[in-house]
Amino acid sequence: MYKNSFVHYVSKICVDVLFIVGIICCLFVPFSKPWLVYYFNLQDELILPMILVLIASGIASVYILWQLRVMFKTLIGGNPFVLKNVTCLRKMAVASMLISIIFCIKSLFWFTISTIVIILIFVIACLFCLTLKDLFKQAVYYKDENDLTV
Repeated sequence: MYKNSFVHYVSKICVDVLFIVGIICCLFVPFSKPWLVYYFNLQDELILPMILVLIASGIASVYILWQLRVMFKTLIGGNPFVLKNVTCLRKMAVASMLISIIFCIKSLFWFTISTIVIILIFVIACLFCLTLKDLFKQAVYYKDENDLTV
């Protein structure tokens, strides 16, 4: 059996911390109006859409981190090539594409270069997750085939 390395545990701790921080940030977004006005000079008509974008993308990000937590449980448990991880990767791809769509909509009412960068990053993350999903699916198939021959 494969021995878990120090990096596995550090990565899991980082994902857990980011998950908790993500939830806290999502909870405090509705109270960020003064901050948005002060730092970004947003007009009043843009504050509500910006808060909705931040909440929606924050929830999708926390969902991605939740799926990573589920995957880490199987990794640390010693059996990462299971259909559960294939499902997690598919869900992460959908959440990544959702974030891209949210920021495409955001660019209609407030366009910035960073919005385009975020869209590109999450489209690439979606494609990466879909590719990993197919790789994991194939690995599960080979593992099951190998287990049957033994």
